[in-house]
Amino acid sequence: MGLIKIMPCLDMKEGRVVKGVHFVNIRDAGDPVENAAFYEKEGADELAMLDIAATVENRKTRLEWVKSVSSVISIPLTVGGGISSLEDIELVFGAGARNVSMNSAAVKNPELVSLAAKVFGSERITVAMDGRRNAHMPSGFEIVVSGGTKPTGRDAVAWAKQCQDLGAGVLLPTSMDGDGTQAGYDLEFTRAIADAVEVPVIASGGAGKLEHFYEAVTRGGADILLAASVFHYRIFSIGEVKEYLKQKGLTVRL
Repeated sequence: MGLIKIMPCLDMKEGRVVKGVHFVNIRDAGDPVENAAFYEKEGADELAMLDIAATVENRKTRLEWVKSVSSVISIPLTVGGGISSLEDIELVFGAGARNVSMNSAAVKNPELVSLAAKVFGSERITVAMDGRRNAHMPSGFEIVVSGGTKPTGRDAVAWAKQCQDLGAGVLLPTSMDGDGTQAGYDLEFTRAIADAVEVPVIASGGAGKLEHFYEAVTRGGADILLAASVFHYRIFSIGEVKEYLKQKGLTVRL
């Protein structure tokens, strides 16, 4: 278990940071540029920016958000949402992002992952995977796409292994069962993915208490801890989370 990183996440819609529960009931959580600068100052190791309502028409707007956010931070920025071609990736990198995250597009076109890894380097390519419990799947978890609305019939663990083989450098599993609830990360889902792959895994969806962050590492096997609500609504500071993890014996960058 190496250095554990904290990654606040800006879920974007119409130029604002928003937060929902189970991907719906969206409410406003502030300005992305102010939030980004604040989180870097607070000690975030990385930042994620996910365009939750990405569409083709939105591409130019999104690039503006990426430019404005990346201009106020020096930590790595991962951008996701609606990225479905090498051209999209190139534009997002050109606007200042360090990494991209692909989700539905990777499921639709796995070759995009291997192409992107070859062209830009594995470490810059994250595959996000939304999963939910399904007893008919070998691992007990099924991949869903389109913001969690469409089941794919694909086993989550098999897909995680395939993504690693294709060249993804990081995996970001989010449990539909836990998103935005602040009831804790879905440790079973995170662990199932982490045990199946060698690449870093980002725990995502549901952090609400300090111990949730610790459990994501010790029980979930995660290397990077993503959270949104608890940071946006200032329930905890990033410093508090890091102090807590350090006291519990984990390695963090203070």
